[in-house]
Amino acid sequence: MASAPIAPYNSSPLGNSSSPNASRESLKMEPLADVAMLPGEERVIDKDIIYICPFNAAVKGKVFITNYRLYFKNTDSESPVTLDVPLGVISRVEKMGGASSRGENSYGLEITCKDMRNLRFALKQEGHSRRDIFEIIFKYAFPLSHGMQLFAFLSQEKYEENGWNVYEAMEEYRRQGLPNSEWRVTFINKNYELCDTYPTILVVPFKATEEDLKRVATFRSRCRIPVLSWFHKENHAVITRCSQPLVGMSGKRNKDDERYLDLIREANGTTKLTIYDARPNVNAVANKATGGGYEGDDAYQNAELVFLDIHNIHVMRESLKKLKDIVYPNVEESHWLSSLESTHWLEHIKLVLSGAIQVADKVSSGSSVVVHCSDGWDRTAQLTSLSMLMLDSYYRTLRGFQVLLEKEWIGFGHKFASRIGHGDKNHADQDRSPIFVQFIDCVWQMTKQFPTAFEFNERLLVVILDHLYSCRFGTFLYNCESARESNNVRVKTVSLWSFVSSDASFYVNPFYTPESSRVLYPVASMRHLELWVTYYIRWNPRIQQQQQSPVEQRYKELLVLRDQYLKKLEELQLSDSAPSSTHLTNSSTPNAATPNQHITHLQTPF
Repeated sequence: MASAPIAPYNSSPLGNSSSPNASRESLKMEPLADVAMLPGEERVIDKDIIYICPFNAAVKGKVFITNYRLYFKNTDSESPVTLDVPLGVISRVEKMGGASSRGENSYGLEITCKDMRNLRFALKQEGHSRRDIFEIIFKYAFPLSHGMQLFAFLSQEKYEENGWNVYEAMEEYRRQGLPNSEWRVTFINKNYELCDTYPTILVVPFKATEEDLKRVATFRSRCRIPVLSWFHKENHAVITRCSQPLVGMSGKRNKDDERYLDLIREANGTTKLTIYDARPNVNAVANKATGGGYEGDDAYQNAELVFLDIHNIHVMRESLKKLKDIVYPNVEESHWLSSLESTHWLEHIKLVLSGAIQVADKVSSGSSVVVHCSDGWDRTAQLTSLSMLMLDSYYRTLRGFQVLLEKEWIGFGHKFASRIGHGDKNHADQDRSPIFVQFIDCVWQMTKQFPTAFEFNERLLVVILDHLYSCRFGTFLYNCESARESNNVRVKTVSLWSFVSSDASFYVNPFYTPESSRVLYPVASMRHLELWVTYYIRWNPRIQQQQQSPVEQRYKELLVLRDQYLKKLEELQLSDSAPSSTHLTNSSTPNAATPNQHITHLQTPF
């Protein structure tokens, strides 16, 4: 079940236990019949407030705070104005104005969200009227900063399918044709002793011993050694991922690391191993000063090094901030193109896609590759997962895409907690960055260029990003698998994929046409890339959003019609093939097929 009836009034303003009657009386809580609260969601406070709507001016209403969301509904207007904001989406809460502030609606709260919105609320100036609402939002939006649990651990949602079972590492490697004579599975990291940010199951060159792996780990940042991400069944080329080598200013070498990369090259007889360093050359050189660096030609003689010029997490964070400034609350039509260009957002999308295309093309042509950035959990994950999406049609299915995210992002330790700041009040943390948002944007660009190649639709991508922030599910919590294990995430929280599977048809692309061997090469050109309006500008009511295009709606209707005709055809065939009228009379299900009956399915050309 996805939701439950509204919970009783069982929470005091600051979450301490008190009698329901006292809580009701002191907070003057009202029924909230139009919002179905989640199992485990509890009301905390209601308050009369004014929402400074950037599109409809000031709107009087009531704000309801639960341990999961902020919900606002207007009370003074014929046209409904509502807000339904998971508290995990909030990145910053500030007081606006003071008790002596002049001007209408100058005293209140300003809330900055992670999903491109800013919310402003005004209250009456007398009697510190905003103190309680400010303290409660601050506490419940940032539970980890207040010694409290994220909502995912409080949720009591139940679903038929357990989404934690979507990805099983050995099953996925077997699907790829592994292990084999060139690559083996190692459990050297079963207790996270080799690398605490890697998963427990790793695939490494068959000839590499456990001792080799330990020695290589000493020369790779965070011990993130090169390991296999994807295996090409036909030409046996591979995508491997890792972190930068610890070369440093003195140009240190490590014979074990050099030999290990040669084993990767030798596995399928590649003459040159291509190393894709996601960083700009100047950044990689600068990293030598902090003990990092890149693979030099003299040390790695059978390798070719290519820099992909993708900027770091700080550049991406600033780029998205600039994008937010031009899309919310107002879109300035007259200078739209130049404003968009000044954010450099699409330029960064282009560079990430372009890098992934190079990786996919190299592997498709039979050459193995190594991909890394600095630590191998940001740009590296973008490049490996996008190139795998281009090469392997399985990842373009609804379930396959979930497997891809579980493997390349969640399993291999993208720092979701640090990049998103789940439950943390430190909004200015320099570790925050929209790396995963950027990846999903790249996926969306691909779905636009190849509208029949993906089984899933845009709604899935939006839901993934919404719950990246919401803290309703455990899927994107913490920085790595070992942290999830120690916090019992799989036991104590629900997977996002449980929610998705409960209504899978909602996320299916009706135009999907399976093509098992096709490699997708999107055009990574500024002329072909678009701003994802239905995500970034969806909060603006002036942007006309159609949940479903007329063409998609009509196509779905035709598919339903086809299924109805096929069902009738089956029934006719069954009735014709029945042995006797006596059998039909005695059968409780006259139109059901017997085990030996064969039904021919006709393809209706809709």
